[in-house]
Amino acid sequence: MAEGGEREELLSPSPVSPAKRLCSWPSPQAHHPRGSPGAAGGGVGGVGGSCLPPGARPHLQPESLLDCAAKTVAEKWAYERVEERFERIPEPVQRRIVYWSFPRNEREICMYSSFQYRGGPGAGAAGGAAGASPAEEGPPPPPGAAAPAGSAPGAAVAGASPGLGSGAGVAGGGGGEGLPFRRGIRLLDSGSVENVLQVGFHLSGTVTEPATTSEPAVTYKVAISFDRCKITSVTCGCGNKDIFYCAHVVALSLYRIRRPDQVKLRLPISETLFQMNRDQLQKFIQYLITAHHTEVLPTAQKLADEILSSNSEINQVNGAPDPTAGASIDDENCWHLDEEQVKEQVKLFLSQGGYYGSGKQLNSMFAKVREMLRMRDSNGARMLTLITEQFMADPRLTLWRQQGTSMTDKCRQLWDELGALWVCIILNPHCKLEEKSCWLQQLQKWNDLDICPLEDGNYGHELPNITNALPQNASHSSDSLSRPRRTVFTRAIEGRELHWQDSHLQRIISSDIYTAPACQRESERLLFNSQGQPLWLEHVPTACARVDALRSHGYPKEALRLTVAIINTLRLQQQRQLEIYKHQKKELLQRGTTTITNLEGWVGHPLDPIGCLFLTLTEACRLNDDGYLEVSDMNESRPPVYQHVPVAAGCPNSSESYLSLAMEVALMGMGQQRVMPEGLYAQDKVCRNEEQLLSRLQELQLDDELVQTLQKQCILLLEGGPFSGLGEVIHRESVPMHTFAKYLFSALLPHDPDLSYRLALRAMRLPVLENSTSSGDTSHPHHMVSVVPSRYPRWFTLGHLESQQCELASTMLTAAKGDTLRLRTILEAIQKHIHSSSLIFKLAQDAFKIAAPTDSSTDGTLLNVALELGLQVMRMTLSTLNWRRREMVRWLVTCATEVGVRALVSILQSWYTLFTPTEATSIVAATAVSHTTILRLSLDYPQREELASCARTLALQCAMKDPQSCALSALTLCEKDHIAFEAAYQIAIDAAAGGMTHSQLFTIARYMELRGYPLRAFKLASLAMSHLNLAYNQDTHPAINDVLWACALSHSLGKNELAALIPLVVKSVHCATVLSDILRRCTVTAPGLAGIPGRRSSGKLMSTDKAPLRQLLDATINAYINTTHSRLTHISPRHYGEFIEFLSKARETFLLPQDGHLQFAQFIDNLKQIYKGKKKLMLLVRERFG
Repeated sequence: MAEGGEREELLSPSPVSPAKRLCSWPSPQAHHPRGSPGAAGGGVGGVGGSCLPPGARPHLQPESLLDCAAKTVAEKWAYERVEERFERIPEPVQRRIVYWSFPRNEREICMYSSFQYRGGPGAGAAGGAAGASPAEEGPPPPPGAAAPAGSAPGAAVAGASPGLGSGAGVAGGGGGEGLPFRRGIRLLDSGSVENVLQVGFHLSGTVTEPATTSEPAVTYKVAISFDRCKITSVTCGCGNKDIFYCAHVVALSLYRIRRPDQVKLRLPISETLFQMNRDQLQKFIQYLITAHHTEVLPTAQKLADEILSSNSEINQVNGAPDPTAGASIDDENCWHLDEEQVKEQVKLFLSQGGYYGSGKQLNSMFAKVREMLRMRDSNGARMLTLITEQFMADPRLTLWRQQGTSMTDKCRQLWDELGALWVCIILNPHCKLEEKSCWLQQLQKWNDLDICPLEDGNYGHELPNITNALPQNASHSSDSLSRPRRTVFTRAIEGRELHWQDSHLQRIISSDIYTAPACQRESERLLFNSQGQPLWLEHVPTACARVDALRSHGYPKEALRLTVAIINTLRLQQQRQLEIYKHQKKELLQRGTTTITNLEGWVGHPLDPIGCLFLTLTEACRLNDDGYLEVSDMNESRPPVYQHVPVAAGCPNSSESYLSLAMEVALMGMGQQRVMPEGLYAQDKVCRNEEQLLSRLQELQLDDELVQTLQKQCILLLEGGPFSGLGEVIHRESVPMHTFAKYLFSALLPHDPDLSYRLALRAMRLPVLENSTSSGDTSHPHHMVSVVPSRYPRWFTLGHLESQQCELASTMLTAAKGDTLRLRTILEAIQKHIHSSSLIFKLAQDAFKIAAPTDSSTDGTLLNVALELGLQVMRMTLSTLNWRRREMVRWLVTCATEVGVRALVSILQSWYTLFTPTEATSIVAATAVSHTTILRLSLDYPQREELASCARTLALQCAMKDPQSCALSALTLCEKDHIAFEAAYQIAIDAAAGGMTHSQLFTIARYMELRGYPLRAFKLASLAMSHLNLAYNQDTHPAINDVLWACALSHSLGKNELAALIPLVVKSVHCATVLSDILRRCTVTAPGLAGIPGRRSSGKLMSTDKAPLRQLLDATINAYINTTHSRLTHISPRHYGEFIEFLSKARETFLLPQDGHLQFAQFIDNLKQIYKGKKKLMLLVRERFG
């Protein structure tokens, strides 16, 4: 924000050329207001003038009083105010003010020439770094006091993208070497900066880009205007189009900061002109025009004409502008920011719709805003306003609203960050009332637009107001549609009600030693805990928003103090709720359920309260990096290093550190029992925020102090009542704790295994999928089926939550390898709480891989757990459709084989509870008695016989239950046992009259023939034939091969079998070509040639004129006649040739009997008579057949 009383108009354009204020001069009779001409003559006009006066003090000597005063004036006052205040300013004083008016801190140059740098401790809000700006020379005042002007402590948020646009390097490129700041340092170090001249508040010079292999060296002219330690405008000949300063501006600025003694210093040009007489002025102007006549001559003539005209506007104003004289009192005092480029960049990134890294770039711009806020730079709010304007102008907002679709997840996250930044700005402890009012008006204007995104992404259940504490008995089922519309700006608008004038709050943030007074009034007792530490009793997310505001605006110590007070308050609330629960524990356990005490969860909250407190505390403990101006590398991902920093003096518990407090508050927040919010985005945000917090926790190296904090908080969470998500009784719609518990389990396991297992087993619950009433026999959890309750609102992230539950179980199984008791307990928890068969199957596979690795011995206990889980999967999916069912069955048999022969026998004996008959016979039993399994288990003869007997019993049971699918498999499994085989055969015969199809019967018949039972095969084939019906036009039917095989089988058995089959063939087959094929095959060889042993062949070929082939011949001829008439009914000319070939085949059959030629001739004559209208076709018939 603008500090020190300067005014800033954020929502209006900046004044044009603020440095070019009007400089007036007195009449000739008046004294010279800035020192006598004689006094000024030597220094200003001399060639050797520099920024350091003659006889400058050595480096280690104290500053002179003149320098101390000039530094303060140069930073705080506009130079015009100095001129108005003092009639006479000595030249040495003027020179020192001008000298100290240039920015002194390279950090600020870096901030405006790159997206990010690592600055100070943790690149965050905790403490300043070396080389701070003048405002950093003392600690920042508490928010109740006046704020300093200019810059302040703070640094960037690490990890952002390194650059934008042409001047910032290619996004996603290498490290920070391509950033303008880095390039500027290289140009400075290589001696590319020359001709540096400071005239008043204007710095100019030339910067030469060195030659490359493709381009020659190029020299650019650079000009910088500055005022009150801020650069107010920049100009460079390179034509840079970016929101950041180019490398040439950086090089010139750093040259002025690092080498001030090498810069020629002159007073403002108006001072020099004042010392000239008329002749000198005329000579000066003419030389200037001559030197630049092609550029300035038109302008010079125009100005001359206006000056000579008494009525011109230029003569109505006293004085003339001087671009080197500094800013006027009314000019806005802020760093130069190219508003148009900011707008263009944001518009460009939004138009890319999340592609090409635009989301990362926009997040980097948000990080830049936070960096500016932390430096207390008024451009932070100004830049955020420009960004918001472009966000609101995004055409996709209208499109999404019209189509009724939700915005993308990446875009939603950007809007969340935008809203959070506005909350920080509104809660600025030193924001002026007029600035705050201006921002609120603009926010309200955006908020009232229909396209303004809503806070939770939908019109469902909304969270409470930012300024209201959460009611403990609020009804979750209240009508959400009656709630007011809340947008991403609503919380910032609600911040207008918050102030920093509370005396208790002021004492908390202003002192480390603020404790309870010895004599407390009644009203003060609630403000302190029993140890005398101050508490801050406010709605928790709102209190954390205050912390974020302090941290974001460069008040790290104040933020830490308020954070400690909030944590003490949370501790007290936790303790009180635990005491209340102990009195109600018996009743709640009997009831088996509880109410939600926290409708508003802290994890996933729009204000991210827990993340804010955690970052505030950990940034105070982060070890400093090498250099505070080291620009961050985009590809660099070094984990931060933390150290314990004791909580400030005056705290009764001096052993505590900010790091242990950070862990404690993170555990409190993530362990809070809270209701699952409505809407896909809100639920996804809960998961995402929890993962972010856990990733930060994992960066902490657990030492003894942190382990103690972890153990203490875990015990409190386990013993907690309704406030804890890990308590004994939780609400049905509580957010599950699986991801959180997985971290706790892994962290605690090396230090306290019992507590870690106890906590993880408690967290395995998923109440929303479990019955609301405990009905049924819970001693047999394997009978549980998958449940998806009808619920409003829907749990859109249920799949993710179930997978996290599975991950927790897998982690426990891995850790408990070899521990029988723990594995049994984990197995029971899995069977009770996991309701997805796919996830249980995954757990079973994981357990199997861990129990039976390829390179080490097998763990029998864990292997049995894998088998138990596999059996539960079989029971759960037995009556449901699952595309992975066959894979599951095969895996279970493999697992049972690995366990041993007793496991195989067990699943064979209890197959009906695990498998379908088809699975049991075709996969389970077949694999169990296979040669591979016998070799794998090294079975002896009794074991093989036992396994084979179980398989035969299973096969017969399956064949009885589902003969259509299992008869063949049963015969295969029973073929080595005569009695079982006969039983299986009889089951197939009995089922033939029922629902078995001809294809199933033919398959079994072929198997019987293959096994050497041709008569049984013939019987089954005859039954199959009776089930078949082959129409006249089905000459490609899949059963044709089976029919031909059956006829060949009967022909090979003998004349009697063929005579028995032919009537069935005639009855079932009406296709002429098939019948003729059968007839031809039967006449080629004598019957009985391939018959059974002991049956002799007659050796004579069968005649078609005698039985049994006569019946087949007559049927074939009739079939040809019928097929001919059928085909002629709808024949087309293009099928005439095919029809003639068909008649040729018919003639072959007709000619088999002795009088066949007469029958065929009569048949042709009938066709000619009946179809004489088809003249062309009949002509073809006559040509072929006469």
